[in-house]
Amino acid sequence: MRILVVGAGATGGYFGGRLLQHGRDVTFLVRGRRATQLAQHGLAIHSAFGDAHLPSPPTVQAADLRESFDLIVLGCKAYGLAQAMDDIAPAVGPGTAIVPLLNGMRQLDLLDARFGASHVLGGQCVIAATLDEHGHVRHLNQSHSLTFGERDGGASARMERITQALSDAGFDARPSRHVLQDMWDKWVFLATLAGITCLMRGPVGAIVAVPGGEAATLAMLEECRAVAARAGHAPGEATLRRARDTLTDPASDLTASMLRDLRHGHPIEADHVIGDMLARAAAPAAAPLLAAAYAHLKVHERTTGSA
Repeated sequence: MRILVVGAGATGGYFGGRLLQHGRDVTFLVRGRRATQLAQHGLAIHSAFGDAHLPSPPTVQAADLRESFDLIVLGCKAYGLAQAMDDIAPAVGPGTAIVPLLNGMRQLDLLDARFGASHVLGGQCVIAATLDEHGHVRHLNQSHSLTFGERDGGASARMERITQALSDAGFDARPSRHVLQDMWDKWVFLATLAGITCLMRGPVGAIVAVPGGEAATLAMLEECRAVAARAGHAPGEATLRRARDTLTDPASDLTASMLRDLRHGHPIEADHVIGDMLARAAAPAAAPLLAAAYAHLKVHERTTGSA
């Protein structure tokens, strides 16, 4: 199976690098600067699950992409999706499957409109990783899972092929018969975490330590749960229990990556993670904390020019 991984940053670099390390046919779609860096220094992964150094990994730039691939893994940020769709268009052939690893759900609508729903699977990943100053991928936690599946929950020949290609490749490959629910469960948690930590500008432990902090966190979680329920994908009680436990841990230094991006002046996924959740609520008044968090993030974008 010929696999095109869009981006060789923290997410694409980690999962694509593991696949390449384990002998899969992987090509990275990258910009010129990253292509030069990879050609000169290779792709390095530092992880508790084992380091890897992959000299001169195969890369291609958008202007040179002229043939189709069997599988395209989208590891870009949401604000890069429009450009990524333009870039991958020549690589989408009649049998190409696209697995987007973006947060939220909006990417499915956009990819469907551009390429047709038959090409687009559900997908998500759970990993904390970053690129260091040398362009090395640094894996920061003990999670490195990639979930994928047909959106109707069915089995298919292509799912069998994709499962075979992604399995036993140095990370947790998780084929799912309920991938849309998996994506909603992650989005409910992430929107709450991003919304509350960005709004309060602090980690979970600091938020729940102040008067009203825990109540605000749980209220935002309930707003997100209600949106998911309205869409027919309410999280189960076990999922909500885990979310509540994580989001109210007084010893936790957990923050969302969006807060880290905000602090460093990087672009943020305000529209995709928070704005789209708010847009799917019954009304803005039904989600006042989400509305406050979204307004806060948009003011930040406007005043810093980071949109």
